[in-house]
Amino acid sequence: MATETPQSHNFEALIFDMDGVLIDSEPLHARAKREALLEAGVIVPESLFASYIGRSDKAMIYELAAEHGLNEQRSVEILVRKHRIYESLEHTLRPVPGAIEFVHWAKSRYRLALATSATNRNREAALKSLQIESMFEVAVDSASFSQPKPSPEVFQIALERLDLAPTACLVIEDAVNGIVAARAAGCFSAGLTTSFSEASLREAGADIVVGSFSELKMLLTARETNGVGSHLKGS
Repeated sequence: MATETPQSHNFEALIFDMDGVLIDSEPLHARAKREALLEAGVIVPESLFASYIGRSDKAMIYELAAEHGLNEQRSVEILVRKHRIYESLEHTLRPVPGAIEFVHWAKSRYRLALATSATNRNREAALKSLQIESMFEVAVDSASFSQPKPSPEVFQIALERLDLAPTACLVIEDAVNGIVAARAAGCFSAGLTTSFSEASLREAGADIVVGSFSELKMLLTARETNGVGSHLKGS
């Protein structure tokens, strides 16, 4: 577990979540899951969706289907239907404000990785639509791990591929499950308040919480200015 503070620490890499961090896709994911489950006779209370943000579609759909007595084959059908609904509307998605600019800024200063619960197909489509698919040295999606967040597995795989210690990395997350996973992996974490409140992210263990990428950039730049940037490229 990280014991230093992110304000006094040298980061070598930033590890980004995708949905809700880089692309404003959480509402569409929720809509697609809601519609697919409803078609199968499963009504999901709005309050339940928040508890699944940051986890995979499969985890949510399989768990809720099982609770309603549906077998695995039916769960597979619901998941396929969810993907079709999402893909039919993904052209409407937009980046999280400031995300693309921040990635370009960070690329010249840190090694960048992506650690997402999204499918391989959705990861590739989202990064291509944002025109940042070449910016990440490492990209881990649901095809590479078996235990969804809040398990730390997705971050542990990213760390292995980066060949870095957990405390050399700052994870950028929007979800409580993601913050819990980052903390369990031993990484520092920055919570972005696109999906959860500042209080929820802090309670989950976020080291810092920001309301925007411009605020995060300002904090990281202040560390550089204070001489805590020896890891930066070209320094």
